[in-house]
Parts: sequence; structure tokens; C-alpha cells
Amino acid sequence: MGFPPKLALVFIGFFGWCVIATSVPDTNVTTVLCNSGVYSKGDPFGTSLAYVLAEIEAGTPTSKNYDYFNISPYPNAVAYGHAACNQNLTSSDCSSCLGAAKTAMFASCQSRIGARSVLHDCTIRYEQYPFSD
Repeated sequence: MGFPPKLALVFIGFFGWCVIATSVPDTNVTTVLCNSGVYSKGDPFGTSLAYVLAEIEAGTPTSKNYDYFNISPYPNAVAYGHAACNQNLTSSDCSSCLGAAKTAMFASCQSRIGARSVLHDCTIRYEQYPFSD
């Protein structure tokens, strides 16, 4: 007795869907851009930057359309940040992608007052001045 064709199609469809559902974000780096200005160790901008990056990494995967802007609350050295992920990603995959984008950004742009990292499925940017993408 053979395997019923309709049942075979159901199994093939189910396993094909499982492969699609378990895809991972594409973290290949498209571009990394660095502001030419730098800040030094102990500069209050470093504290503002750490705050903004933590907020956009946490907020982007839970925000509508995975698109999140933030500004630091410290008036003596303000940092502005923005991050976005491909809307087809899961929240967890968005988080992973942003972590990879931040790593790529700081590998090229240490102590810079602004930087941007664009990966295939996400982007992260910070500056010392207000901006819109």
C-alpha cells in the first residue's frame, strides 16, 4: 500500500513552513559609517551614549514596526539614537540583529560622537545632534 499523495503534500508543506519559520536574521554588514569627531574617556557623552544604546536595543524589538528613536536624559552631553529592524523578524531575531549591528559599529567606530551600522535586516545609529533617517 502506497503513501496517499494528499498526506505527502501536507507533510512537505508543513516541513517547508518549519524551515521558513526558523530562519535567522541576515546580519551581513552592508555599511558602517563613523562621525569624524571623537570623545575621550570620562566624557559625559559616554554615559549618555550607553543610556541611549541600552534603550534602543531594548525598545526596538518591542516597538511598533520595530522602529525606535530615543534621546538621553542628561542635559550636559546629549546623545540621540535610532534603531530599526526588518518587520518580518521575530522580536528575538531583531534583538540579535541589533546586537550584531552594535558590535560591527564599535569595531570600526570606537569613541566616536556618532556612528551608523547598517546590516541587511537591521540598522542602528547614534549621534551627538538630533537627526532623522
